[in-house]
Amino acid sequence: MKEHRKRIQIIDALRGLAVVLMVIHHLLYNLVNFLDAPEWLFSNPVFDILHYLFAGLFIFLSGISSRFSRGNIRRGLIVAALALGISAVTYYMEMPIWFGILHLLGFTMLFFGLAKNLLDKIPRRAAPFIFVALTVISALATALADPSTENPFLGTLLSILGWPQPGFVSYDYFPILPWIFVSLLGSWAGLYIVEQKLPARFYEAKFPVFPAIGRKALIIYILHQPVLYGVVMLIKQII
Repeated sequence: MKEHRKRIQIIDALRGLAVVLMVIHHLLYNLVNFLDAPEWLFSNPVFDILHYLFAGLFIFLSGISSRFSRGNIRRGLIVAALALGISAVTYYMEMPIWFGILHLLGFTMLFFGLAKNLLDKIPRRAAPFIFVALTVISALATALADPSTENPFLGTLLSILGWPQPGFVSYDYFPILPWIFVSLLGSWAGLYIVEQKLPARFYEAKFPVFPAIGRKALIIYILHQPVLYGVVMLIKQII
């Protein structure tokens, strides 16, 4: 039973790759917005697609990791507290993040920890189709519907769910819908990984550099933007 608790390098490597691309994405944002670099560096069709693909991969991997932890509620509370700290710091940086990917991950950890027994009652063969369908349906609902409200409480709730209200600004924005279902899809896949039902090479494959980055993903996420912002602002002062 202890064997499946070992670190699986391919998971850490994929997480590390997603983190590296996230750091590059935010660096390009800083260059465009603070050093007047060409806007196409940050906003172009290729990066727009890759941004969501690798963020989705990061969320999917978090769902997988939920199957390796017996303390998802505790982890969720810690991540949520760190996310609130990031909101405070970025507010004073005038780049507020009110519900970014770390807020989302904290919520999904808490949700999975509280609802695990109910989620596990979903037939395993049906689960991926259900989660993919709910991802698509909720993505369409948040893109096409416009449930605007002037009520501050409802407006905040709708913004967190996936319908940003007028005046809501978050420089990193990953609402609950549709992303929670991507995490739940990962938790479904995690069952097969924990039970060692994948080919042996999945568990034994070795990768350079990226696994080490993936193991430090949380600390990198917390520190990278303040560091990048500081470096960019220093360069701005010099030039």
